[in-house]
Amino acid sequence: MCGFPRGHRLDLLINRLSWNIAAPPVTAYHGRFAPTPSGPLHFGSMVAAVGSFLDAKAQGGTWALRIDDLDRPRVMPGSVDSIFRCLEKFQMPWDGEVVFQSARLDAYQAALDQLRRQGLVFACACSRKEIDDAGLGGPDGPVYPGTCSKGLPAGREARAWRVRTGDAAIDFRDLHLGRVHQDLEREIGDFVLFRADGIFAYHLACAVDDSMQGITHVVRGADLLASTPRQIFLQRLLGLPTPAYLHLPIAVNASGEKLSKQTLADPVEPDRAAGVLAQVLGFLKHSPPDEVSANGVSAMWRWALMNWKRNRLPDIVSARAPVSGAALVQFPVNSRNGQ
Repeated sequence: MCGFPRGHRLDLLINRLSWNIAAPPVTAYHGRFAPTPSGPLHFGSMVAAVGSFLDAKAQGGTWALRIDDLDRPRVMPGSVDSIFRCLEKFQMPWDGEVVFQSARLDAYQAALDQLRRQGLVFACACSRKEIDDAGLGGPDGPVYPGTCSKGLPAGREARAWRVRTGDAAIDFRDLHLGRVHQDLEREIGDFVLFRADGIFAYHLACAVDDSMQGITHVVRGADLLASTPRQIFLQRLLGLPTPAYLHLPIAVNASGEKLSKQTLADPVEPDRAAGVLAQVLGFLKHSPPDEVSANGVSAMWRWALMNWKRNRLPDIVSARAPVSGAALVQFPVNSRNGQ
């Protein structure tokens, strides 16, 4: 089954079927979009959605929808329906059933139990303040100092579970950025898989779900680039396949902050889908001709499908958004384009 929730417009699926016929065949491409339902989608969300959708459909692949609703306190009522409606208005039908991470807790627990049996995780009693006070700064935040890695200190109780990184260093080739390297031990430290508030960590859930859904390509914003080595590390420990990764430029506001719900990014207006889609495609350096844009959403999708090329994507540090500000990412990992 593919498409929109029951009761939504199904005629839009016709466009998708014709796209798959016209697109060059591939052996297997399974992409996905995994928004957090903490509010309406904004321009930055749509960059990730459109980029992942086009990369999949231009290669005859599938595009799944996964709702990242593990962090229940952040979930805003009505957000899931808002996401559905936005994708409908943008004529972006997904393939298969929607996966809700909140319904997959048993799978994450099974993965954690597997790592525990192998002696690859340990209980941790440290608070965030204690880790900050250790003073081991890394490019993606404080580095865990290893306080509990050999056992809980006397009189302390476990707050979380962490995975042992050892001397692991991860290298992978991003489809846009080229070679990426991260020294997990030095730059991240043993990282959390089960949080003190009783929530499974994003990295574990993402690794497990990408495998379960058969995801072969992950196309998302460069703000998640530093997370990718941790997910690859977990995939290897759990014996899961590693998908290909492509990280897109992110849009920021006038203060240089990533557009997000936390920075009060304006929500996308679904009824302005044509105008927003034209802006997103322009941000990704795939602007349709004016005569194409004038014919609406369907015409822009047909044009974008035929003209999508990864090598046309903007350089991460120079992309300019059609909102106030320019996209600028300081990478917390080593990246060398084309090396």
